[in-house]
Amino acid sequence: MSFLNLAFPAETAIPFAQALVGMLAAYLRPALGLGALVTFLMVFKPLIMGLAQAAVLLVKPRKSLEQRILAHKFSGKRMLNRMANEYSMTQPNFAAELRNMAARD
Repeated sequence: MSFLNLAFPAETAIPFAQALVGMLAAYLRPALGLGALVTFLMVFKPLIMGLAQAAVLLVKPRKSLEQRILAHKFSGKRMLNRMANEYSMTQPNFAAELRNMAARD
C-alpha cells in the first residue's frame, strides 16, 4: 500500500466499483429485455389475439348454423341414451321412454 492509495481512495475503489456495476448490468439486462417484451406484448395484445383467431379459423373453420343445430340435437340424444342405460336395470319402463324420446326427431 502506497501513499497514493491513502491520498486517492477513489482510485483503489474504481476496479471494485466497475466489477459491481458490471455484475449489476449483467443481472438487469435480461430483466429490462423481458420488461420490454412484456410491454410490447401488452401494447399489441389485441392485434396478436386477432391474428391468432384468424389462424385458428384458417385451420378449423366455424361450423354452419345447421351443423351446430344437428350437433346440439345429437348431444341431447346421446345424453338421453346415457340416462336410459343408467336406469335400465332399476326402472326399465322409464329407460324405454327415454330411448323412445331419443329416437324421435
